[in-house]
Amino acid sequence: MSKKPLAVAIASVGGAGFFPVGPGTVGSLVGLLCFVFLYYLLPGYGYSFHLAMTLLTVLLYFLGQWASNEVEEIWGHDPSKVVIDEFVGQWIALLFLPYSPVIFVAGFVLFRLFDITKPWPISRMEGLPRGTGVMMDDVFAGLISNVLLQGLVYFAPHLI
Repeated sequence: MSKKPLAVAIASVGGAGFFPVGPGTVGSLVGLLCFVFLYYLLPGYGYSFHLAMTLLTVLLYFLGQWASNEVEEIWGHDPSKVVIDEFVGQWIALLFLPYSPVIFVAGFVLFRLFDITKPWPISRMEGLPRGTGVMMDDVFAGLISNVLLQGLVYFAPHLI
């Protein structure tokens, strides 16, 4: 057992990172399911929901950065078991959008696409030190996904 159980629990999102196949995708899926659950748990809150989710995302980012730093001593730099970065990036991909099943699926697919392929500038973020590098490539993948989804909402609202 680890000497850092809280950091392991946060970094692996309660153990999702230990999934034997595609732990990053599992971490993103857990993030998506938690986001959707909170959205349907708190219906009708509009901007209050968006603000609360943004603040929670920022908090999770800093917890993820701390946990990534802590588990680096155990597992090495950016191991596949660390999926808090995918969880947070998935949330960023979904912030401030009009929610529908299409948005949720498109947000998941776009985020995974950018997280896996890591085009520039996402790839540059991995070079940042320790937990910052672990978290920031997924933050950028989430931001790019979100911008594309915002464009979809604006230019093709009939698809949503």
